Amino acid sequence: MRFSFLALPLLVAGPALSLTADEVLQATYDGGALPDGQSGLTLTVQVLLDRAGVSPGVIDGYKGGMSESALRGFEEQAGLPVDGIMDAEVWAKLARDGAAPVLAEYVVTAEDVSGLTESIPDNVREKSEMAELGYTRVSERLAERFHMDEDVLKALNPDAQFVEGETLMVADPGAPLEGEAARIEIRKGAQRAVVYDGSDAIIANYPVAIGSDETPSPSGAVEVTAVAMDPTYSYNPEVNFEADGVKEALTLPPGPNGPVGTVWIDLSKPTYGLHGTDTPAKLFIHQSHGCVRFANWDVEELAHMVSQGVAVEFVE
Repeated sequence: MRFSFLALPLLVAGPALSLTADEVLQATYDGGALPDGQSGLTLTVQVLLDRAGVSPGVIDGYKGGMSESALRGFEEQAGLPVDGIMDAEVWAKLARDGAAPVLAEYVVTAEDVSGLTESIPDNVREKSEMAELGYTRVSERLAERFHMDEDVLKALNPDAQFVEGETLMVADPGAPLEGEAARIEIRKGAQRAVVYDGSDAIIANYPVAIGSDETPSPSGAVEVTAVAMDPTYSYNPEVNFEADGVKEALTLPPGPNGPVGTVWIDLSKPTYGLHGTDTPAKLFIHQSHGCVRFANWDVEELAHMVSQGVAVEFVE
């Protein structure tokens, strides 16, 4: 199981502070490409893509690399010309008649506000001494549950205290997909994982982070050997890499803020897997030491569609 914090020289959007629920709910498509920057229309499109089984990654309302790659994935799935640009044909298939509003009300529960982790240290040895690498804020927990950027959740609810009984406006990405995966393509260039069923139809499409040139992801075909929910993480500098100057092997506890997130899907190539991440907004920025990272909610969905023996092909 491998992870790193290498960054590509790409620009990322700053915190979302101005987007309002009204702007999202009133968004309409009048033609042309999505507007630059952040908009209620882009957030709407992101939610509709998520419902269609083509994950935009973190729902943040920003036009960017993950949104463009998701549009390409949807166009491929829908049999449209693939260019990653919003147009009337894409909108017509996404926003079908009767589509539910992309935002919904959610009442914060007692469970939502309990069991938080006070803080998470940076050092790998200190992490290994913890009981759980859990959520540190209610807003963080709920943002992941609804596939959202935490700053966007706060922007849509500017007066929220995130306490039990409070009603929030959240993204409504729909119920998790159900299906049975027959094979998965990890498309390195596109940074997408495309899931096919037994009839070779696309049933899901997710953004991912892959290995760097120095520590590449595998090539060719491997297969799923096991699935672990809420996995621990085995840190072994003699096998993988050294972090924080720690030279002994350690076991890090489970949790969404652990280095492999909430799921580990083991592959037949030793030490490699498909797994979650503690930084879903940075999937298109960070690179791994060879494994394939997903947003926690995406790999949780995938985990229920795969079984031992499912083929995983790495495509250059």
